[in-house]
Amino acid sequence: MKKHNFYAGPSILPQYTIDKTIEGIQDFAGTGLSVLEVSHRSKEFVDVMNEAQALFKELLDIPEGYSVLFLQGGASMQFAMIPFNLLNKKAAYLDTGAWSSKAIKEAKAFGEVDVVASSKDQGYNYIPKNYSIPEDADYFHITTNNTIAGTEIKEDLDSPVPLVADMSSDIFSRPVDVSKYAMIYGGAQKNLGPAGATFVIIKDDILGKVDRHIPTMLNYQTHIDKGSMFNTPPVLAVFSALQTLKWLKENGGVEAAQKRNIEKANLLYEEIERNKLFTPAVKNKEDRSLMNITFVMNDEYKDKEKEFLDFAAERGIVGIKGHRSVGGFRASTYNALPKESVEVLVKAMQDFEKTV
Repeated sequence: MKKHNFYAGPSILPQYTIDKTIEGIQDFAGTGLSVLEVSHRSKEFVDVMNEAQALFKELLDIPEGYSVLFLQGGASMQFAMIPFNLLNKKAAYLDTGAWSSKAIKEAKAFGEVDVVASSKDQGYNYIPKNYSIPEDADYFHITTNNTIAGTEIKEDLDSPVPLVADMSSDIFSRPVDVSKYAMIYGGAQKNLGPAGATFVIIKDDILGKVDRHIPTMLNYQTHIDKGSMFNTPPVLAVFSALQTLKWLKENGGVEAAQKRNIEKANLLYEEIERNKLFTPAVKNKEDRSLMNITFVMNDEYKDKEKEFLDFAAERGIVGIKGHRSVGGFRASTYNALPKESVEVLVKAMQDFEKTV
């Protein structure tokens, strides 16, 4: 049975990425060795790293003066690395979910943190508006897409101070004006590749402004100077990410991906609103994520949740159970998810409605 993978991360990858990764594991670049065992200092792997960084810059139209890094430790490591490198006196944060709250907690160990607004009062089911960014902050941090609650900031904000964004779950889902950001980062395991690699896009001139000593491995300048090769990089994860970047370019780039993502999301949101059994978790349409679509059973049908999950599983639909902290359902519709899978989920929702 064909599987329709809606997991939030690690998540669906293009079949192209999987096939090319298998080839690389068996015979990497004609070396007769696996990418799992070849030296990361070899010409062949250095070419992989260089090409991945170059495609990053091409697909996102990254201007001069920025570096692209592949690091380790996930976005969670970045929660500490960012203030370590950038927070001298005060930083501003927008609290829109579990991940931004974790980032705030880490930043407080390095200096003053001004939480300019929060949607915690309503379970993070909206994006705060009409807040002020303090102009004396060293940077302003946002999480653009919130995988648990299903909200998303879909525009590039104007900030009076350097803007830092966690784009773990919506990178490459839409065009981004990188020039508006001082830094963009995220884990690879949603729209880019398998778990293990962390991407960082950083404006070179924002570094070197803090007073504290920064350990070598936690200093962004270390990795810029060494082209992400200061220590052994996550070779397989970077190799797979390169395949996804190639696939994305061959399929029209981020503009085409955005069009497909809007089409998929609209299809599912329309069914959630039409179907008598379900209701969207995020009421404000402009705040709804295109990547993680959250919904719940209407109150009178709450006892049918497990029955619907089983019904969907019989049709090859996996990964739609909501995060354990909020319950309900979550369908992650990342770039690699085909429209066909959304259509199968919609049909399952319609068919289940008829049984109730």
